Amino acid sequence: MIKFGKGVVKLRIPILIITLALMIPSALGMAATRINYDMLTYLPGDIETMIGQDILMDEFGKGAFSFVVIEGMENKQVAALREQIEEVDHVATVLWYDSVMDLSVPMEILPDEYYDIFNSENATMMAVFFDTSTSADETLDAAAQIKEIAGEQCFVSGMTAMVADLKELCEREEVIYVVLAVVLSCVVMTAFLDSWALPVIFLVSIGMAILLNMGTNIFLGEISFLTQALAAVLQLAVTMDYSIFLWHSYVEQQERFEGDKKRAMAHAIKATITSVVGSSITTIAGFIALCFMSYALGLDLGLVMAKGVVFGVVGCVTILPSMILVLDKVIAKTKHRPLMPDFGKLVRVVVRRYPIFLILFLLILPAAYYGYDKAGGEVYYNLGGSLPEYMGYVQATNKLEDEFSAGATHMILLDKNVSSKDVKNMVTEMKEVDGVEFALGMDSAIGSRIPDEMIPDKARNELESDNWKLLLVQSKYSTATDEVNEQIEVLQDIMKKYDETGMLIGEAPCTKDLIEITDHDFQVVNTISIIAIFVIIAVVLKSISLPVILVAVIEFAIFINLGIPHFTGTSLPFIAPICISTIQLGATVDYAILMTTRYKKERYGGQDRVGAISTALTASLPSVIVSALGFFAATLGVAVYSDVDMIQSLCALMARGAIVSLLSVAFILPAMFLVFDRIICVTSAGFRPKKSNK
Repeated sequence: MIKFGKGVVKLRIPILIITLALMIPSALGMAATRINYDMLTYLPGDIETMIGQDILMDEFGKGAFSFVVIEGMENKQVAALREQIEEVDHVATVLWYDSVMDLSVPMEILPDEYYDIFNSENATMMAVFFDTSTSADETLDAAAQIKEIAGEQCFVSGMTAMVADLKELCEREEVIYVVLAVVLSCVVMTAFLDSWALPVIFLVSIGMAILLNMGTNIFLGEISFLTQALAAVLQLAVTMDYSIFLWHSYVEQQERFEGDKKRAMAHAIKATITSVVGSSITTIAGFIALCFMSYALGLDLGLVMAKGVVFGVVGCVTILPSMILVLDKVIAKTKHRPLMPDFGKLVRVVVRRYPIFLILFLLILPAAYYGYDKAGGEVYYNLGGSLPEYMGYVQATNKLEDEFSAGATHMILLDKNVSSKDVKNMVTEMKEVDGVEFALGMDSAIGSRIPDEMIPDKARNELESDNWKLLLVQSKYSTATDEVNEQIEVLQDIMKKYDETGMLIGEAPCTKDLIEITDHDFQVVNTISIIAIFVIIAVVLKSISLPVILVAVIEFAIFINLGIPHFTGTSLPFIAPICISTIQLGATVDYAILMTTRYKKERYGGQDRVGAISTALTASLPSVIVSALGFFAATLGVAVYSDVDMIQSLCALMARGAIVSLLSVAFILPAMFLVFDRIICVTSAGFRPKKSNK
């Protein structure tokens, strides 16, 4: 490794030139990477709801679906508006009263239940189908045009409207996320490092690594909005401690090689690679564990973040040391006294009073695990729940509920050969299901008061294809509620009685699948991340006992972090427990590894357990505190600022998780070492004092 370090020092100018040159294609690649705002597209493609979506597109030319609520318009005005909406590119169908009947035929000829589908006391409603998918750019443009055509009297609901609002909000906020993360991280590093210039150098180096990571996402085709929003902030927070480790090592090596900064940097790079690679592997393992989710959002986030950690490590041992050497005079001129206090008294308290911290650990653990276990079942899956009340989608959804008692809209695909009699019987049964407002298909709509010849061919074609019949079922229950999920199960049982090949599709059935899939994913990802990190620690530290202790300490911190929402009555987005359990474990176990490595070195050097642990704690605390506070600062600003609840919740959990992990490592881990020192020495390589190895 020393050869590598010397090579970086020698080639520092070419390294910086090449890196700067790579910033141009990276920026272009980042700009060209498409962002996906539709969380349901990450469901497995082989489940019935997703297969049904494909059939709806292929057979009926219908992809996205929205309800449009219009207030204060006469029927003729609404009819004219419908015609205008139908002219919008990628609008496949607009269903309203005049889709089934000519306006010259009085609405009263319709049975009351069908009249009520389209009308309320204060508003009328039409269903709009698009010929492109929910989150396609063409669909989003079409939804925007519809809003523009209809003006303030129009409220557009549905997944497309939600995606459009989410996109608008994220694009408005994403730059602020990065600015906040950079500014607050800079404040922390300025306070605790010994140069005013160092934080800027660190952030520029990390920023280059982030841009390289985001630019290479173009090879993935697209990434999710969640990945786009969090990747830069998370990469900054996770890889910042690598920069801190390099600087502290460089300072130590300068004392060893006084007057020879190049040699000191070469040895600092060697030392950093040894420590950072070991700790970064655990972080990468945490992100790679997300890739094992059936819900492909995990693959998206995990792959981008694992890649980001790799870029962060490479940048830390190439870009950063090159910048430090080139800007050495600037760093020297901006030296100041860091605010880091003397931890001697705190270390003595931790070491002498360690039984107190073990008792606290044992007392808090059951309650923390209880909250953690409960909070996992108290998450929300309503994707629209991430949006603030002032967004158009939320207002439109509220209008639907208030004016039409409309919640989720289901679509049923039946085999074309199912008889009209069976369809009518099926619809009759479905109308009796709790929470069903109406069930509407071509066969069920044709009654004795409406002769078959009065049904326009166009209307018939909208609800029938060569192979399938399409029915709409309106529920008064909202998506992702227990009531609608129970309703879906009953409707599926009824549907399968009449057609085994029938499919129930739509936002609510997809969300029900999402609930079942991610619940399983949480168990899988959590298990994989723990096992992977356990094995990595065992190999890196050459120990059987240490992986158990280190993972237990960080898992304890995770239990506290994810358990707090249960006791505070806070509902988390469904993705939070999965992501936080792996991110916090992978990112903050580095704190424990750093302290353990120093403890091992001191124990091998001949110190007794108390002396070795005291030295390890004293030496490690400054780096761990700066790293944890940097992580906290980078994510806290986003948590406070963001109006997207999913992003706000994840960042709040990461910020709190960094502090809880810091406290666990500072107080619980030393106590564990003191209690299990003899077992650790027997079950680990490199802990026996030199004199006992003779």
